[in-house]
Amino acid sequence: MTKIAVFVGSLQAGSYNKKIAKTLEQMLPNGTEFTYVDLKLPLFNQDLEVQFPEEVQVAKDVVFDSDGVLFVTPEYNRSIPGVLKNAIDWVSRPYGQSAFTGKPVGMVGASTSAVGTAVAQSDLRHVVAFLNMKLMSQPEIYIANAGGLVFNEDGTLADERWNANLEVYIRSFVSWVENEK
Repeated sequence: MTKIAVFVGSLQAGSYNKKIAKTLEQMLPNGTEFTYVDLKLPLFNQDLEVQFPEEVQVAKDVVFDSDGVLFVTPEYNRSIPGVLKNAIDWVSRPYGQSAFTGKPVGMVGASTSAVGTAVAQSDLRHVVAFLNMKLMSQPEIYIANAGGLVFNEDGTLADERWNANLEVYIRSFVSWVENEK
């Protein structure tokens, strides 16, 4: 079983990125599973590293137990959302005990803007590189103008063109993770 830890960078109930993650999950090859990391964590505070909050340890354990990590994130103010950065900071701490080290990682994102999530993903690449993760650089997914997308009743994407792109992406990503194990 190939296990993927999924970080959806939005807490919004109707998040386009949650719907994209759900769409990707339904496209997973047999023998692969998503485990979603709960980003409702306290703000990072190094003083709390002495005794990790329970919900932080749960998030960190999901990553430790995974074969790869997938970030599905919107773009806020031309960068990654604070809630995503906060979760990354927690899971990478304390220094020298990061759960991310050596993990294969991918990233996709949807935004209502015309530039999609290109800038957010660029910023995220800097963080991923510093955390010594193995980034799959191609293919890339930057979904722009997400407000115009149509979703099925189950919350999955109904757009044939994007579904074809997402299918190629998730198959490439799972293959990448399996080759890096």
